[in-house]
Amino acid sequence: MKSLYTLAAAIAGLAMISAAGAASPEELIAKNKCGRCHTAKTTAKAPSFASIAEKYAGQADASAKLVQMLKTGGSEGHDKLAASDVDLKSVADFVLSPK
Repeated sequence: MKSLYTLAAAIAGLAMISAAGAASPEELIAKNKCGRCHTAKTTAKAPSFASIAEKYAGQADASAKLVQMLKTGGSEGHDKLAASDVDLKSVADFVLSPK
């Protein structure tokens, strides 16, 4: 029984470390310099986050589509983002969220 508690405590500790080390979507966007081309509401060199959210509105697989595009660069010539799938999903969900 003692080893079960030890295992549970270790798993909880690892989960807390992972969560504490995770960057916010805003930090990931800044780190990857997305703001060079994208802004929140106005189209500069590339579509704004608001226009991307509008384009994908109502699509159940919108987040997955954006994650795939961020991973591969897509056909639009977008830069690939070097980040985990979890981080890419948080960025995609942030971009797709209503502002």
